[in-house]
This record gives sequence, C-alpha cells and structure tokens, in this order.
Amino acid sequence: MRSLSSVKDRYLFLMASFLFWVSNFIYMPILSPYIEALGGTYTFIGIVLSSYGLMQFLFRLPIGIMSDFIKKRKPFIILGMLMTMISSLTFALTDSLGWALVSRSYAGVAAATWVAFTVLYSSYFRDAEIHKAMSSISFIVVLAQLIGMSLSGYIVDKWGWHAPFWIGGVLGVIGTIFSLFIYEPKTVAVQTSIQLKDLLSVVRESLLLKVSLLSILAHSIIFTTMFGFVPMYVLEIGLQKSDLGIIVFSFMIPHGVATLFVDRILLRFVNKWRVLSFFFFSTALFTLITTFVHTKWLLCMLQVANGFSLGILFPLLLGMSIEPISHEKRATAMGMYQALYAIGMFGGPFFAGVLNSLVGIAAGFYFSSVLGVIATWLTLFWDGKDRSCDRHPILEMDKNNI
Repeated sequence: MRSLSSVKDRYLFLMASFLFWVSNFIYMPILSPYIEALGGTYTFIGIVLSSYGLMQFLFRLPIGIMSDFIKKRKPFIILGMLMTMISSLTFALTDSLGWALVSRSYAGVAAATWVAFTVLYSSYFRDAEIHKAMSSISFIVVLAQLIGMSLSGYIVDKWGWHAPFWIGGVLGVIGTIFSLFIYEPKTVAVQTSIQLKDLLSVVRESLLLKVSLLSILAHSIIFTTMFGFVPMYVLEIGLQKSDLGIIVFSFMIPHGVATLFVDRILLRFVNKWRVLSFFFFSTALFTLITTFVHTKWLLCMLQVANGFSLGILFPLLLGMSIEPISHEKRATAMGMYQALYAIGMFGGPFFAGVLNSLVGIAAGFYFSSVLGVIATWLTLFWDGKDRSCDRHPILEMDKNNI
C-alpha cells in the first residue's frame, strides 16, 4: 500500500512546481526579441528555442528510467530546481549569443526532470483520480506560465533586458529550498530493479505511442507560436513591448481555465478521441488565421481561442499517457512520453526558424497549422479504429491471441 499524502503535502508540492515554472517562463516572451537584439537571425533564434526541447529529448527518458530504478523522485526534483536557478542566473550574468544558447540548454535539462514531478504528484492520488491529479498540476503549470510571461514585457520596460533573468534566478533559489521539504510516499518494492522486459513492455504500449505522437505535434505548435515566434510577430506588426503582456494574458488565462474542464466536464460526456480531434482542428484553424491579423484586439481574440484549445489538449494527453501503465513503471513511461514530445519542442521551433528565414515570419504559423491538421486526422482515424474494434469484440479477442 502507498502512503497517503496530506493536503499540506500537496500544497507544498504545487508551490514548488509553481516556482519551478515561473522561473523558467518569466523571460519567455522577451527571449526571441532579446536574442534578435543581440544580433541573432531567425535561424539562430530557432536553434536557441529548440535547444530547450533537445535537452529534454536527450535527458527525460534516462531520468525516468533512473528514477524507477532507485525508486526515488525527490532527488531529481531538487536537481531540476537547481538547474532552473543556474539557467536564469547564467542568462543574467552574460550578454552574448553563445551564452544565450548555453543558458537555454540548461533550462532544457531542468525541464527534463519534470518527469519526476508529475509521477511523484500522481502518487498522492488514487488510480481513479489520475486525470484529476494531472488537471491540477497542469493548472499550476499554466498559472505559473501566465504570471511569469505576463510580467515579462513590463519588467523589461522598467528595468531592462536582464531583469527577468535575475528574478527567475531568485525564484529558482526559493524553489530549491521548497523542494527540500517535498514529501515522497514510501512504496512497497515489488522488484529489486527495472528489468529489460519491463522497459520493452512500456515502449510497446500502443496508447502511450499514439498519445506521444499527438503530443509531439501539440508541443511543436505551442513552442513555435506562443512560446516561440508570436512575441516577434507582435512587434513585427507594429505593436509595442508593453503589448506583450495583454497578448500573453489573452492566451494563458483561457489556457489555464481549460485544464479545469478536462476531468470535470468534457470527459464525463464526450469520447476522448473526439475531444482531441475537435481541439486539434481548432488550434490549426486559429493558428492559420493569426497570419491575417494585424490589430491588437483581434490578435487577442485569436489567442483566447487558441489558448483554450491547447489548454484542453495537454492535460488530456498527459493523463492518457500513463492510464495503462502500472505504478512501478510510470516514471519510465512518463520519461518516454516527455522525451518523445520534446521532439516537438525542438523540432517545431527549429524548422519554423529555418522557414521564417527563407520565406518570412508567417511561414512558421503555416507550418504549425499543417501539424494541427495532421493531428486531427490521426485522432479521427484512431477513434474510428477503436469504435470498429468495439463493434467486433470477438475479432479483437482473436487478434490479441495471435
């Protein structure tokens, strides 16, 4: 039996998680304009943005495997907080393109430890409450992103380019202290180590692979748009740095509110695949329309719609990724899931940066829209396949016995 957590344990964990993401995202809206101010091209900006995802792709699965092997999550959470602090302070203390790339890479290593955060928090809940747990932690992530990103433009206007990095570093120090007091439930060890056959069973899990592919596409979209080139597009169409705050608010508030709808409303009435198909199509449409908008308030309205759509997708995909996985292998599964969707976090911004350099900044938005259409088709296809299997249970049983 797993030890039960108290309400105090959950609040402390969520506070540490909040500080982790505020520190990581307080400079996000000004990062691409900052790199451009240092002399970076669209392609180099894409490389810096993609380095964040590349580090996660390289480190997340090893962290998940090691966490399952030693049966501990907390040490990796502390490591993540330390790397977040180092990343922000490196940005604050340097002023060159090379160090910008290094600093953002450190942030990627920090974010790679998020696998330990999510698995430890899910252990505070019963199996039937997994989607509730993922919705709660997703809401905290979005709230941290909202507060950090909405203040970024104002902070730069007041105190200069490096101010958000200094604030992020201080918050990283506080978060590191908080992480030392996080509660980790004791589990009954059912095996002395993770066996190769157990890893293979995780890697072969059909639902995990499908959800990971969809998450690659979703992360490509958000890291190419709001967490990538939307701030540059805002300045490109003649708006001011001070307008970045309202654009971020327009996206992040509905993005956060949407996480509360997944478990409490949508999944009670609607098939998961249909929810995914509707909101992937929505984000594809809203991303495409963005390139035709050149006024602040119309752009805000599009960000409201796009933020809500993506806010539904992420917690739903996150919950689905570990639904079929046993507790002792969930960190490995989560490590695999997060490592795979990191492909979208570095692939999306990188290819968008190249396309933007060749064609113009609208190209990245067209690219993201196409990814949304592909995801929509995949969800419709898998939904139809699942319903076909449901209609022919004997055929499905025979197939499983082959």
